Amino acid sequence: MVRRQLSRALGGRRGMIEAAVPTITFTILWLTTRELQLALAVSLSAAVVLLVIRVVQRSSVQFVVNAMVGIGIGWLFVARSAAGGGSEQEQALAYFLPGILYNSGYTVVLGLTCLIGWPVVGFMVGSVTGDPTARHRDKQIVKLCTRLTWLLVLPCVLRVAIRAPIWLAGNSGSMDADTAVAIPGVLKIVLGWPLQLAALGAMVWVLARNHTPMIEPVA
Repeated sequence: MVRRQLSRALGGRRGMIEAAVPTITFTILWLTTRELQLALAVSLSAAVVLLVIRVVQRSSVQFVVNAMVGIGIGWLFVARSAAGGGSEQEQALAYFLPGILYNSGYTVVLGLTCLIGWPVVGFMVGSVTGDPTARHRDKQIVKLCTRLTWLLVLPCVLRVAIRAPIWLAGNSGSMDADTAVAIPGVLKIVLGWPLQLAALGAMVWVLARNHTPMIEPVA
């Protein structure tokens, strides 16, 4: 049950691939054409195509919409950089800033839920029964869900630790601007769904080693 809920929350392989396609498109087009607006427009178009496919298949559009929202936010950061007089390289770098901020916030929020004893994975498990907080009285389940939540946080920590210094180096001029754009684009893909799948695999391994009896809490 826990594995099923985690897979559903992460979107499965298809959801992760759909999230990666716009970034791949943006990075390749920017590196080959140096046309920022073209790269943004085509990456958004790719997301729209994926959305249409989902609609035609009558499947969940949640993860495609998430990707489109991410592109929209990235576009806003690019526009803000342009309004501030930033060069095209600085504008391209601005596109990757929301991802760094998102992973930083995700790390803080999920880590906080572990520290206060209400791990977010526990809510995901509890949602199966219709009462997200019912299992909080089971200390073994809370302990397990805390471990699983930390594993879910780890990819975000790694993304920030690796991508943030590169982004800062590109903005400060200590790294070639084109290189500073190319590396975050590649890293966003490499540290995206492959790292998430690795985290999910680690969660499955933890679940396979632990006994998690879903007993009814004592009234």
